[in-house]
Amino acid sequence: MTASSIPGSKETILNTKRKIFLSNCGVAQLHHSAAQEIIEFIKVHQQYGHHRVIEQYDAILDDFKQTFGQLLNTSAENIAAVKNASEGISMIAEGYPFEEGDEVLSFVHEYPANHFPWKLQARKKGIRLKLIPNVPYPGIDKTQCGSWKLAHIKAFITPKTRIIALSHVQFTSGYAADLMELGALCKEHEIDLVVCAAQSLGTIPIDPEAMNIAALVSSGWKWLMGPVGVGVFYTAPAFRAKLSQVMIGAETMQQCPDYLDHAWNPHTTAKRFEYATSPISLLKGLTKVVKENHLKMGVPFIHRRILKLQDIFLAHLENKDFKPLLFESKHRSGILSLYHPHALECSELLKEQGITCSSRGGFLRVAPHFQNSEEDMRLLADALVGFE
Repeated sequence: MTASSIPGSKETILNTKRKIFLSNCGVAQLHHSAAQEIIEFIKVHQQYGHHRVIEQYDAILDDFKQTFGQLLNTSAENIAAVKNASEGISMIAEGYPFEEGDEVLSFVHEYPANHFPWKLQARKKGIRLKLIPNVPYPGIDKTQCGSWKLAHIKAFITPKTRIIALSHVQFTSGYAADLMELGALCKEHEIDLVVCAAQSLGTIPIDPEAMNIAALVSSGWKWLMGPVGVGVFYTAPAFRAKLSQVMIGAETMQQCPDYLDHAWNPHTTAKRFEYATSPISLLKGLTKVVKENHLKMGVPFIHRRILKLQDIFLAHLENKDFKPLLFESKHRSGILSLYHPHALECSELLKEQGITCSSRGGFLRVAPHFQNSEEDMRLLADALVGFE
């Protein structure tokens, strides 16, 4: 594909001399510390097998929970390892004590992981999934994802509302919820707040207990820069007690690894959601990168760094055909979305030039992380000059 193949484009965009990765909202580059940790463990697995793996198993899981407990300012007992956000939300949706006619509120443009589990319950249990309307961003196509208003959520709440299920950051527009404000609303109405933090964890400070979040899930391979195949699952104790067991296995039970003891004695901590063998090599890698980066630097610093990089890019952006979605400061996230009618074609052209950005829902998503440089942002702005 060439630039001239796109209607209205000029001959070329800037040919950069280096690889620039700006798609941490997709599958981020695996951090070197995580990669090294995983490789070293796999070598132990390869050489020694059962005993050397099993003797480290519980310690790796405990370290993971302690690390994410520190990241989320909560007890390790509230943290479980999952494969992805969909697994965690599905266990909530299946295990929640819904009655026919109960309501779940969500956003009309939600990511599927936080949509289909609730839609399934509408089909199975007769609950009502009510979708909060989109608020288009001024000056762009009204069909594109923009944001939602707290006033709309308030208007949707009824005595039947049981759960509000939202992403902390919308994956297309980059709009970030004010979780403190949202959590206070849920507390006022005795509603459980379920948050997908895949697009925010590690870049925006989150305190589930202070924010009255009942449950939070996140994949580990976006802003956390960990491996594909692992995620984190937080549940508040009172909320956890409401949920019936959906997935179950040896590790659900407190007597594990006494596999011949079939007594019904499930864990009361978040460990109950780890129903079978966890991918501990991947968890070891994810734990390592979070310790060495997110905890060491601090999430507030990372947040400020990312926004500064975005601002540098915006200050150098000369192509007025790209319309950035600039939300007020409390609603900004690691995703800076630019509306353009040929956003997908632009992302493909940028890739040919050594710059990785992703396109979703009609937007070019610019998603730098702390390791990106100011030069990276200037080069991206220069690369967009010749695209119409």
